[in-house]
Amino acid sequence: MPTPLFQVDAFARRVLQGNPAAVCVLDQWPDDAVLQQIAQENNLSETAFLVRGGAQIWIRWFTPTVEVDLCGHATLASAWVYFHRLERTAREVTFESKSGPLRVWREGDELRMMLPNRAPLPCDPVLEVIKGLRATPQSMLASTAYLAVFEREAQVRGLDPDFAILSRLDREGVIATAPSSDSSFDFVSRYFVPSQGINEDPVTGSTHCVLAPYWAERLKRTNLRARQVSSRAGTLTCEVHDTHVTIGGHAALYLEGELDLGAILHARASTEESSPDQGLP
Repeated sequence: MPTPLFQVDAFARRVLQGNPAAVCVLDQWPDDAVLQQIAQENNLSETAFLVRGGAQIWIRWFTPTVEVDLCGHATLASAWVYFHRLERTAREVTFESKSGPLRVWREGDELRMMLPNRAPLPCDPVLEVIKGLRATPQSMLASTAYLAVFEREAQVRGLDPDFAILSRLDREGVIATAPSSDSSFDFVSRYFVPSQGINEDPVTGSTHCVLAPYWAERLKRTNLRARQVSSRAGTLTCEVHDTHVTIGGHAALYLEGELDLGAILHARASTEESSPDQGLP
């Protein structure tokens, strides 16, 4: 049977904005190598794969080069698919993932999801981060990624990183952030993650698990409005709690189609059969 495949622009009210994610709805898990090849073929920052197992729905995320343990924008995109194509009357869904259960629900015309709180801790300046960003931040913190804090939004917008240097860091990537110059938002950010095959991610839910706790502490407020200022850009709402961060946004369907998984499996098997034997002289 054909496999449903969607492309959804997350953290955007209209298509061609926000962060595009592919969502593939499977009956069962194929080999990981097959999932990775599909993600590589999609060539988006993330492809989410969904599999139903009884009452549970499992989710996994792949960049074009690696599997990751958490992806916010592809989770939001997956929830859009669930609410608009799989269970149209549902008001919430919980995805089982490598990062634990991820609950997503409808709130007005917005989707909100509960992600883990990954508050950063101050750290000494990391020379490779400074060299990679080609700029010196006001301060630096660390969580799953490094957080480079700048004084002004213009500095974040003007960054022109050396991705070869940033790809060698000992953490996932670098988040650059600053106060917003627009009173509609509390802070802005950009995210550079070349080690995972993405030089700059357009709009990133998971980085706001780091950003929102930092800005909540700095601004002494738990409800925040954020703007990720990549070339596509996107808006996120954040609410910070002790153990989790609620992140909200909109999503728009760009493409809906079918994946011929049988043809993919056949092509892969044919390739393996035609490969030279290993270990022979």
